[in-house]
Amino acid sequence: MENNFISLQGKVEGDVEYSHSVLDEDFYTFKLNVSRLSGVVDTLPVTVSKKLLENTRISDGDEISLTGQLRSYNKYQENKTKLILTAFAKSIEQSEDEDANPNNVLLNGFVCKAPTYRKTPFGREITDVIIAVNRAFNRSDYIPTICWGKNAVLCRDLPVGTNVLIKGRLQSREYTKRLGEDFEIRTAYEVSVGEIEEIS
Repeated sequence: MENNFISLQGKVEGDVEYSHSVLDEDFYTFKLNVSRLSGVVDTLPVTVSKKLLENTRISDGDEISLTGQLRSYNKYQENKTKLILTAFAKSIEQSEDEDANPNNVLLNGFVCKAPTYRKTPFGREITDVIIAVNRAFNRSDYIPTICWGKNAVLCRDLPVGTNVLIKGRLQSREYTKRLGEDFEIRTAYEVSVGEIEEIS
């Protein structure tokens, strides 16, 4: 079973922009608007290689579907390191199939930090868990996940190193960051967990 899988379907927002190069291979990024059943739209970051773009033209407003993996990397800003999460596309095609699940994530990884449990002012239980998902060449992607309700209770005491299988969706969430006397609206990306299972 593949341990890191994502499929998305939505509308391209804006232009495809150059991001970075690794071993003489260029990579580009763009935003994809993906609708939830509730009507809320998640604006999600997608990374794609130049090789894939040579065979697939992507423009603002295009309806596309993609499959790939969730990838994370560290970005140095404001004198500290920030974890960046992106959908790394391995295939892209034009799509208008409204019957498909527009946002599907499957992860098989390990709890790499003690979970953080809390309650909202309305009493809703939430647990944040960071999952390390292994990939080739002894590398790992560190995926922030958020669990709700019974799933929050289930995983709040999971020991570091626990192997878990997660099914969910990638979501964007705005939050307010205080910078001295000023406030700034920022966006966080995380996997909203629908199902979580401990693997013995």
